[in-house]
Amino acid sequence: MLPLASLPFPNIDPVIVHIGPLAVHWYGVGYIVGILFAWWYAKRLVTNTSLWPDGKLPMKPEDLDDFIVWAAIGVVLGGRTGYVLFYDLPRYIAHPLDIFAVWQGGMSFHGGLLGVILAMTLFSLKRGIHTWTLFDVVAAGVPVGLGLVRVANFINSELWGRPSDVPWAIEFPNGGPFTRHPSQLYEALLEGLVLFLVLRFLTHSRLKLRTPRFVGGAFICGYGLSRIFVEFFREPDQQLGYLLGTNWLTMGMILSTPMVLAGIWAMATAKPMTQPQAA
Repeated sequence: MLPLASLPFPNIDPVIVHIGPLAVHWYGVGYIVGILFAWWYAKRLVTNTSLWPDGKLPMKPEDLDDFIVWAAIGVVLGGRTGYVLFYDLPRYIAHPLDIFAVWQGGMSFHGGLLGVILAMTLFSLKRGIHTWTLFDVVAAGVPVGLGLVRVANFINSELWGRPSDVPWAIEFPNGGPFTRHPSQLYEALLEGLVLFLVLRFLTHSRLKLRTPRFVGGAFICGYGLSRIFVEFFREPDQQLGYLLGTNWLTMGMILSTPMVLAGIWAMATAKPMTQPQAA
């Protein structure tokens, strides 16, 4: 039975514009804008002397100009590899060429995170930058991109929530004859806006960039907690369903739990800089 009232699906075209044979999607724009914002915001952080001990900047802004290419490669390769391994491996074993069909969708945040961490580690070692400090300044701006991509998931009518009769439930065009939680918007709010504001408070009010690992740890923990919470309202991936014979445990929860523990460890063991971290 459908609820007496529900919100209509906005039915926004997933394609912003067609340029000849090229289709520009909201989903792709979300990734691009998110990466560019994190780059711009990180540059503002590393040039703000009030955020660093004795006003000594931890790296050159030009370092971040170079790193954006590494970050983009890490996000795309890591995100795609993570989706293949964590969410739909049997399909890609049977059809290996589909791995390269990224335009069909299929990206994993957890895989993308691992890809960026690897990129940051290699780049920081190459440039002589403190690895955790690079992670801190990059992580501080990432939630904006996460929020935008989740809004794009909503526009695409994908990754929708479990059936529900709450007043704000939505009947998605490809979600069956049910009204569902708009779980993509829950994630956009928690992983995007709320997490960004929390990290902004830590960087500017608590000056936690002076404590390497703390902001990065808060980001990892905050994302993990947000994702686990929203998984209770999100429909599990069709090819996986619920895990271990339960009607609640999902792959998203399993992959996010180590993030929460790692984030708590990072914050608990973070120590203030004893000397300026120079590039």
